[in-house]
Amino acid sequence: MAAVSFGPTELLECYATGVFPMGEARDDPRVFLVEPEMRGVIPLDAFHAPTRLRRTVRGEPFQVRVSTAFVAVLDACAASAPGREDTWINAPIRGLYLALQAMGHAHSIECWRDERLVGGLYGVTLGGAFFGESMFSRERDASKVALVHLVARLRRGGWRLLDAQFQTEHLSQFGAVETPQADYLKMLDRALRLRPNIRSLREPMTGAAALYYALQPTTQAS
Repeated sequence: MAAVSFGPTELLECYATGVFPMGEARDDPRVFLVEPEMRGVIPLDAFHAPTRLRRTVRGEPFQVRVSTAFVAVLDACAASAPGREDTWINAPIRGLYLALQAMGHAHSIECWRDERLVGGLYGVTLGGAFFGESMFSRERDASKVALVHLVARLRRGGWRLLDAQFQTEHLSQFGAVETPQADYLKMLDRALRLRPNIRSLREPMTGAAALYYALQPTTQAS
């Protein structure tokens, strides 16, 4: 795994071939390309939301916005937090994601309360694939609510692949699975051929609608 240097266009090409960038640490300027043997994927047609989270989403404790504070979300994901003393988002990676956001390929799902950003996530979209990069919470369930809203918007808009990079215990509660890289590349190839409705990411959505789109049977997802 050698350090690399490239721009946002080359980074999109990396995503299209099944690899993604990571830094060794926030203060380490090197960027590495990662291609795990097993890939974490959240199947959009088998997304699971625990019962308590469903109640939270339906109750709408947060105002959910899309890409209104991308820089703030990116920096919150890069910051130290309890249980996460260091992160992989270094200065070069931050610059790449800001460039992708300016190109329309990176988006944030944000949870706000009383005009305070309290949680969210960001990722990269290419064709019908969304590559989830990182999330953060300053209030209970904020990042989880953002994930439900992301899945709902992806399903409504016609995306077919939600790449989580690595399987974790945290993501398993949402139905995340491990997929061999060879199988992942086939899924990615099919997804990249699609042209989803990018407007569906930004359109307002109630909590009840988010649950409907995130959890409804596949045959009704369009």
